[in-house]
Amino acid sequence: QGQLTESGGGSVEAGGSLRLSCQSSASPPPNCMGWFRQAPEKRREGVASIALIADYVDYSASVRGRFNVSRDGAQARIVLQMNSLKPEDTGTYYCVAGSPMRCTLESLWSARNWGQGTQVTVSS
Repeated sequence: QGQLTESGGGSVEAGGSLRLSCQSSASPPPNCMGWFRQAPEKRREGVASIALIADYVDYSASVRGRFNVSRDGAQARIVLQMNSLKPEDTGTYYCVAGSPMRCTLESLWSARNWGQGTQVTVSS
């Protein structure tokens, strides 16, 4: 929410690319950050996560090979590069941050720090 700043998003045709960024201003900074998404009338699902110290990454099967999550210079800033976008990627993308014992999408579900969301629309 107030401690996460998201940028990026927009509308593209299928096959296009978008780049999302998220910066945490929390002190101390989180150890784990990632992205979840929610399509209209659909359940929220994990997209990608990254351990900021060890660079361990976790992707959902639906985006693996197309999306890449990485640190972007600052310890608590991440980038989600989304390539080969499909209409089913459409939704509101939420940045999330926390410090779970293990940095995975599953563990981030219980994180308390969520961004306001940024819209991604992919047309067919």
